[in-house]
Amino acid sequence: MTNRTRWSASALILFLSLISAPSAGSFQAPQLPEWAWNNVDRIVAVGDLHGDYDQFIKVLQDAGVINKRMNWIGGKTHLVQLGDVADRGPNPRKIMDLLMKLEGQAAKAGGSVHALIGNHEAMNIYGDLRYTTAQEYAEFSNSRSERVRQAFYKQTVEELRKEAEAKNETPVIDDAFRKKWEEQHPLGFFEQRIAFGPNGKYGKWILSHNVVIKINDTLFVHGGIGPKYAAMSPAAINETIRKELGEFSMSSAIVTRDSQGPLWNRELAEGDEALLTPHVDLLLKNLGVNRIVLGHTTTRTTVIPRFGCKVILDDVGLSRVYGGPPACLVIRKDGAYALHRGKMLTIPCDSGKGLLEYLRSAAALDPPPSPIEKTIQELQKKLDAVSPVVPPEFFRAARTDLPAPCPRRLPPLLENSLPPFDGVDVGLRDRPFRCFEPGR
Repeated sequence: MTNRTRWSASALILFLSLISAPSAGSFQAPQLPEWAWNNVDRIVAVGDLHGDYDQFIKVLQDAGVINKRMNWIGGKTHLVQLGDVADRGPNPRKIMDLLMKLEGQAAKAGGSVHALIGNHEAMNIYGDLRYTTAQEYAEFSNSRSERVRQAFYKQTVEELRKEAEAKNETPVIDDAFRKKWEEQHPLGFFEQRIAFGPNGKYGKWILSHNVVIKINDTLFVHGGIGPKYAAMSPAAINETIRKELGEFSMSSAIVTRDSQGPLWNRELAEGDEALLTPHVDLLLKNLGVNRIVLGHTTTRTTVIPRFGCKVILDDVGLSRVYGGPPACLVIRKDGAYALHRGKMLTIPCDSGKGLLEYLRSAAALDPPPSPIEKTIQELQKKLDAVSPVVPPEFFRAARTDLPAPCPRRLPPLLENSLPPFDGVDVGLRDRPFRCFEPGR
């Protein structure tokens, strides 16, 4: 299905007109929803799902916001889903239906569910289907799907023949052509396109949501915000992208598809922290927040802090397409935590030993071998490289010159760096420093 990238052909427009859908340009986006909340005691933020319903359920139950019957028990908790429910995995429709149900239940309990628009929701709106799988289309198939597909195939063939006649050409329409066309349009394809269209259940639902929201002192956005949009307010970002998507056309998706924009940007997740710190500080100031939480860029390990906790990466690769753990971010009044395989871990704000211990704690919860081990090794190597190295000659001179016994200790850094003397590990850690004669 590599050639099934867009569905804006005139044949599909004709098909949509047969079911009384309005043209793309006539769509009116619903009124902008609220995008800022204060005095929220508990926030649960879940990253990209990519169709993995079971992993989503696992995380929500671990976080205590739903029960075994998939009903809301989170009280006044605010649940944020950072976008990218769609594509790659088998059950995005099932996830969206659950989110719709939880929105109503949470509101009645005094809580809230925020399903943000991600780049893959946008792609399904304007018809870029490169990552949509046959399993996803199958979610939308029904007893009429074969008849619908054949009717559309017939219309496609008629259009091809008319175009060829106008050019005095003969189109090649044989069994191979039909087989390829059906592979590109599996059962459920057209029903899925209708559902994400102007009058479709999921198209309208997605466009009723935000791209950026602010809860307490934290901003939530799917991808990131590049320098180009640093001065743009959340309200303006939401309004602009919703308006672009309301056209249901890729050509209209300017900010929506911009690599600097909030759906695609990866700089805050992957860029050099030293170089980007001024940009991050400017963003926090302009937006009036203390941290930004992102999805989009997969860690495949656990929730990861950057820029001294000013940025938190929450796309852990939850979907089994990526093989990440069931983990999410929990923010309370007393701090930010990773809920990793059901256990709360305090997220450190230093990129050194604190981060190393945090990663080790998360790795210990994973089935071996943990995917975090590689990150731990890389960080340990980095920390070792920046530690000061004291030449061995320093210790040899010190040990031969000092009287014995020596009533003091070496500084911990020197004790840890102390090499064996004459082939013997003197083992000075946690013991008084004593002098040794050469050859002992």
